[in-house]
Amino acid sequence: MEKLADRFYDRDTLTVARELLGKHLVRMVDGVPLSLRITETEAYIGRMDKACHAYGYKRTKRTETLFAPPGTAYIYLIYGMYHCLNFVTEAAGEPAAVLLRAGEPVSAADAAAMSVRRFHCTPSEMSAYQRKNFLNGPGKLCKALDLTVAQNGLSLLGDELYVLDPGRRPGQIHVSKRIGIDYAEEAVNFPWRFYL
Repeated sequence: MEKLADRFYDRDTLTVARELLGKHLVRMVDGVPLSLRITETEAYIGRMDKACHAYGYKRTKRTETLFAPPGTAYIYLIYGMYHCLNFVTEAAGEPAAVLLRAGEPVSAADAAAMSVRRFHCTPSEMSAYQRKNFLNGPGKLCKALDLTVAQNGLSLLGDELYVLDPGRRPGQIHVSKRIGIDYAEEAVNFPWRFYL
């Protein structure tokens, strides 16, 4: 499989959000690769999106990574407990990114390693509730991949965190409004959530 290059991320954010579906996110932890298939994304575009942390080009210590070159990981903490992984898109200086909302393990070995990080048990020991809610949220995905703000600013072009193209197009892509942004006025209705 081919690793995605910077030119993949250096494009329209909505296009990148849609085309990330079905790709494999790889995170190296202690020399061992953990892989998941991306199944849900959301787009955020600072120049006109009130749900984006850098709406109106607002620069703060937290949002500075959104202005980085395309193909940079933007990881932040919400509610003081959950980490969220985003991929910076478009040109450097243009605050835009794709939030990874959900995924699924690529292999049984990936599922085993991720279940230990999520629930401190093996996949066979998970309850039905745990199986259903394994990687269906951005905080859950980050916990399973051991991603925190320590990896904020990491290049997706390196060997610690990157995306592979399996060469297969996903099935039907669904489009809807984004989740959990009730404060964002008209941006609440933008159809910028994509999922399989």
